[in-house]
Amino acid sequence: MPSNNRRTFIGASVAAGFGSLAGFNRLQAHDSSTPAADESDGESSLDTWLAAANDPQTKQVLDLRYDDPPTVYLGVSNTKSFSPPAIKVAPDTTVTWEWVGESAEYNVVATDGTFDSGQAVARIGETFEYTFDAEGTHRYVSEPHADAGMKGVVVVDTAPSSGYPTVDKWLAGTNEYDGTITDQTSTSLVEITTGANGNGGPFAFDPHAVKVSPGTTVRWSWTGTGGAHNIVFEDTDLGGETLHTESGVHFEETFSETGVFRYSCRPHRDIGHRGAIVVE
Repeated sequence: MPSNNRRTFIGASVAAGFGSLAGFNRLQAHDSSTPAADESDGESSLDTWLAAANDPQTKQVLDLRYDDPPTVYLGVSNTKSFSPPAIKVAPDTTVTWEWVGESAEYNVVATDGTFDSGQAVARIGETFEYTFDAEGTHRYVSEPHADAGMKGVVVVDTAPSSGYPTVDKWLAGTNEYDGTITDQTSTSLVEITTGANGNGGPFAFDPHAVKVSPGTTVRWSWTGTGGAHNIVFEDTDLGGETLHTESGVHFEETFSETGVFRYSCRPHRDIGHRGAIVVE
C-alpha cells in the first residue's frame, strides 16, 4: 500500500559511476580455525582463501543466520566447486553438503580436522551433515580438487539481536551490524550519511539503523564518494531510482506512520549498503 509519508527529492540526476570491491591477494593459506571476529590475518585471511575458490556465483560470505539450515552443493554443473563457497551461520546450526555432480569424486574435509565426510565419492544425492556448536571460522576443501580451487568456508557467529527481527535480518552481515539501533526519538530532524565508510569501501549508511518518532524528518546526505548512490525502500514506494554522485542532500522523508522501513542503495545493495528506519 502506498505510504502517506511526505517525500522530497532534492537535486538533479547525475550519471552513475558504480563502486567496486577491492581485489584479493595471492593465496597462501594454512590450516587454522580463527574467531569469526578476526578474519584478517595476512595472506591466510578469509578474503585470500576465497580468492582461490571456484564458484560460479560470488566470493562474498553469504549470511544465512536467519534462514533455514543451509545446504552447500558439490559439483554444480559438474564444476569443481562448492556452492555457495562461503556461508555464515549461528552456533548450533547444522550444515548439509549435497553431491549434485557425478563427473568427479568429491568429499568435504575441514583444514583443521573439525569435520570429514570420508572417502571421496561420485554419487548424486550423497549428503554429509555437521553441526557447528561454537563460534569460529572453518575452512574446508574437497581433497581431490583442493589445488584446483575446490575450497569453502563456514563462519559461525552469533546473530545480532535488537528486538526488531526484521531489522536484524535485513542488516545482518552489513557494516559490522551488531544489533545497535541509534535512538533519535527525541529529535525532529535526523541526518544519515550516504556513502559512508563500510562494507569494504564508501558503501554504508551512517547510522545504518535509526529509531525515530512519528513526524520526524530524515535527511540523507551524500559524501560524493563510492560512485553513484540512491535511496530505494523495500516495502513501500518511498525513495526512487535516481542516482547521485555529487555530495550534498538529495533526499528526505517525513515519517508520519509507525513501522519498520527497510531501504538500500540499489547499486550496492548486495554488498551491504542497506539501512533501516524504525518509527514508533
